[in-house]
Amino acid sequence: MAKKDYLPKILETGANELEIIDFRMYELLDNNEIYEWILGVNVAKVREVTRRPESIVKSPGSPPEVEGIAKIRGEIVPIVNLAKWMKIREPEGAGKYVIVMEFLREVVGVIVHEAKRIRRIKWADIRKPPPSIEERLGGKIVGVIEIENGELLLLLDFEGILDELGMIKIFGIEEEVPSEELERKGKFTILVLDDSPVARKIIRRILEKDGHTVIEASSGLEGLDILNNYLQKANEEGKDITDFIQLIVSDIEMPGMDGLTFTRKVKEHPEFSKIPVIINTSLSDKATVDKAKFVNADAHLVKFDAIDLLKLVHKYAIKKKQEE
Repeated sequence: MAKKDYLPKILETGANELEIIDFRMYELLDNNEIYEWILGVNVAKVREVTRRPESIVKSPGSPPEVEGIAKIRGEIVPIVNLAKWMKIREPEGAGKYVIVMEFLREVVGVIVHEAKRIRRIKWADIRKPPPSIEERLGGKIVGVIEIENGELLLLLDFEGILDELGMIKIFGIEEEVPSEELERKGKFTILVLDDSPVARKIIRRILEKDGHTVIEASSGLEGLDILNNYLQKANEEGKDITDFIQLIVSDIEMPGMDGLTFTRKVKEHPEFSKIPVIINTSLSDKATVDKAKFVNADAHLVKFDAIDLLKLVHKYAIKKKQEE
C-alpha cells in the first residue's frame, strides 16, 4: 500500500498546506472605537481552546506579560496575557479564552479574546508582513495571509514571543559534551532553514560553538536557491555538492515553502538528495514525526536541545572528501 493511502489529507506533504486557528484580539482605541486584530497559530501547536481559568496565581519574578500559573486538566501551565504583550488596551470583559499550546517541549496558555475558526491555508499564500505591522508587534510575525474582504490575518511567532519573555529552555547549550557521549567526526558546513530569527540565532550559536560553519535561509524557497547556487559552483569546479554543504537542518513552519515540502524536493533531486536532512521543529507530536518520515528526512529533532542536535550532526553529516 502506498504511503498516501493511509495518511490523512493534511499529512500528504507536497500540498504545502497547514491548518491554523483564526483568533481575535480587540484593542480599545483612544476614540473609544474597537480595532479587531486578526491573528493565527498553527493547529499543530494547539492542544485546546478553553475558558480562562478562574484561578491564575501570579508567579514571583515573572514578567508582567505572564499572568501567572493555572491548573488546566490537572497540569500546571504558565499563562501569557497576549494583550499585555501586544501593549493594547482591552475592552471591558475581554480575555475570556485561553489557547493551550504545546511546543518547544513546553505547555503554555495564551489569553485571547475570541477563537473564530480553523482555516486551511497554503504556505505559498503567506506573505511577509508590512514593515509598519511588523514593527508594531516587535517583529514577531511569521507572515500575513489575505482573507475575506481583503483583511489580513497575522501569523504570530510564538517562539519569538516566548524567547522575549525568557520562557524558552535550551537544554545543554552551556554544557561541554563529554567525548563518550559525542564522537566528533569533523567540522561541517550546515545549511539551516528557519523563518524565526530567534531560532536561527540559537541554532547558529550551538553549531558554531562546536566548530561548524552555518549558512542561513528563512524559507524552503531560499534554501533551494542556495542549493542551486552551490550546485552550479560545484559543476563549474568539477566538485560534488557535498564538498560545499554536508548537512541540512530545517524547520517545518516557514512561509512560501514549508520544511516538509522543501525536504521532499531535496530528496527527489539527483544531487541534493546526497545531503542528509534533519527536521528541527518546535512540534513533538506523532503526526509531525510521521510527516518527517514520509518525506524521507534522515532524522527528527525537537527544538532546542543542544546535545541532541550535535549528536545528530555528527551522526548524519557527510565527511568531506579532503578529510577522509
